[in-house]
Amino acid sequence: MTCHDCQSALPELLLTPAATSNAAAREHMKSCSACIQEFQSLEATFALLDSWQAPEPSLYFDQKLAVRLREEQELPVAGWFERIRSRLLFNTGRQFRPALAGSLAVALLIAGGTFADISGFPHPAKTQISATVNDLQILDKNDQALQTMNLLLQDDNSSNDNSPALPSS
Repeated sequence: MTCHDCQSALPELLLTPAATSNAAAREHMKSCSACIQEFQSLEATFALLDSWQAPEPSLYFDQKLAVRLREEQELPVAGWFERIRSRLLFNTGRQFRPALAGSLAVALLIAGGTFADISGFPHPAKTQISATVNDLQILDKNDQALQTMNLLLQDDNSSNDNSPALPSS
């Protein structure tokens, strides 16, 4: 048994010393002085806790408590701002955890999007193209349309040449 395992078994050894599951811890403590010191320290703490006595409440505790409760009940009802303030100050905050988690998630998404935009992830380049280059690109894209137009114009010219001539007067 390691010291870590023995120290985790010490509270059980203190609370139920006759249990059979404590045999390994007792065997380890025979050879380890650090674990013996830890056990003795815990024993002394438990002995102090056993000797401590809670103070007796005063004779008029019940009457004083009843008066204070009556005074609190007679106070005017607090407004919504005071109720929220007291909830924030005195509650454990368990009911706000889902809202806090959601707001943190939104903040992370916004921060991540901002970082992605600032950090220079590749964006399509929007460089200024001169008019000449733009016209050449348009001509390249429309090359097929221009060739079709040329063929149509050639067909029109050849059909005009083969047509019979009209008599002139």
